[in-house]
Order: sequence, then structure tokens, then C-alpha cells
Amino acid sequence: MSNTNENQSVAKTNINWYPGHMAKTKRIIKENINLIDIVYEVIDARMPLSSKIKDIDEYLGNVKKILIMTKIDMCDMDETNKWIKYYEDKGYTVYPVNLEKETKFNKLLDLTNKLMEDTNAKREAKGMSKRKTRVLVVGIPNAGKSTLINRLVGKKVVNTGNMPGVTKQVSWIRVSNDIELMDTPGILWPKLDNQTIALNLASLTSIKEEILPIDDVVYYILKTLEKYYPNLLEARYGLNKINDFEDALVHIGSKRGCLVKGGCVDYDKTYSVIMQDIKQGLVGGITFDRIEE
Repeated sequence: MSNTNENQSVAKTNINWYPGHMAKTKRIIKENINLIDIVYEVIDARMPLSSKIKDIDEYLGNVKKILIMTKIDMCDMDETNKWIKYYEDKGYTVYPVNLEKETKFNKLLDLTNKLMEDTNAKREAKGMSKRKTRVLVVGIPNAGKSTLINRLVGKKVVNTGNMPGVTKQVSWIRVSNDIELMDTPGILWPKLDNQTIALNLASLTSIKEEILPIDDVVYYILKTLEKYYPNLLEARYGLNKINDFEDALVHIGSKRGCLVKGGCVDYDKTYSVIMQDIKQGLVGGITFDRIEE
């Protein structure tokens, strides 16, 4: 294990997961951006900064955007509301949503139609009829793009999964007579050079687990809970402080039955349990990004 006590920081983490389909997707977006009227950029409410694609505006230019903040039911609303205001102050249209419960998207569609008013007015002035709104849907892996699309269409038209990399190709999907969507695979940027952002993405499962330094990520999760949510750390794991990482793992592993023959703690299984707790929202009400004040 790379971290054994409170004085040790998380090891320098260099997470680079940039499969070929991500680079291809960006090329396709760039080639087709002139066809797009509006962009739905999907971000995770638990990490409103880390989940925003770093270089996306290089591909989207000045196309009008709606920032769709998913997993609102799993976040710390006090902190996430600060991020909503932050983005609105920067001129973004922000739409927070719980995709597990939302069935009607009238507000989102109203926001979309409002952003199209100028375009349609210009068409009408030229004697042209109103046409379908073409919406590009983009986001990092596992932010909820596919679930959003299925909810909008009203049936399963794209595969979903609580893991990154489910969508592999670009496709056009008809939502109604007025809107069609261009669905894209989840994309990142080539180099995750900000350590905190990389660890947030890893902690909240936007990067495949098998390529992670999982002990560093679990240490980061526990220390972040200790720092911001000590009540959740105690409620879920019976800990109020992480003085020693290995001792904490032994405590959690023993409490959760992560044992091997002889009664020793299985560290790998303990890592997996903690990661699953975060992935499944069993440790809920968390927002890992913070606005500097």
C-alpha cells in the first residue's frame, strides 16, 4: 500500500485513459459541429468541475449549450448549488436533474426551444419553415448521457451501465417531430494532469477501475470523507478519523466481512466494497469539488 498514515499524501497519480474511440469522437464532433444547433453537456453533480470536459469548447465553438447536471439526488446540494450559481454567472444555462425519477422533461425542452427562438425567427424572416432542432449530447464516461437520452425518448434506445465506456459510437436518435439527438461516447481529455480532478474522476467511476492505482483512490475517498463528511464516514464505516490507512482498511474489511481464510482482511475486496459504496450511492449526499472562497 502506498499510504500508511495521516502524514502521507496521496501518491502522485498520473491517470491517462484515452481510448481510440474518444479521439475519433472528437474528430467527428468537429466535422459535424456546423449541423448542431444546441449542445447538451452532461456533468455529474457530485463533481461539477472535474466532470466538465476540459477542452470541449475547442470543438463546440459558440454553439449554444445547456449544462445538464445529473445525479442531483446523490450530491451535497449545499455545495452543488454553489457550482450551479458559478456556471450561471459564467452564462451557462444549467438544468439539474435526477434521472432515476424524472419522467417528463418539459423544462429542458422549454429551455431548448427558448435557445432556438432566434434561429427560427431568422428562418421565418427568410420565408423558411421551422426545422428540427439538432442537439449534440456530450459528457464524460458514466455521467448519465445514455440514461438521459432513453428518458427523453421514452424507451431504451441506447445501452446504459454504471461503468465508463458503454457507448462506443456516434448515432442520431429521434426524440420527437421537433428534436433529434446526436449521441456520442463519453470522452475525456488526453492527459489528466490535475491530480485532484483525476482522483475525483477515479473515485466516482468515470475511469475504468482496472486501470486505477486503487489503493491511492480508496485512500483519497476516505480522506475526502474525513475532511468534508465525517458524519458519513462514521455512519458507513464506524470511523471518525483516518490516522492510519492500513488500520482503517482492517477495520472496514472486518466490519464488512472482507476476510480470507484465517480471518485476515482481504484488502482487494475491501477496496472493491468502498468503491461500490460510492458507485451505488450508498454513501450519498457528497460533492467532491469545492469552490475556492
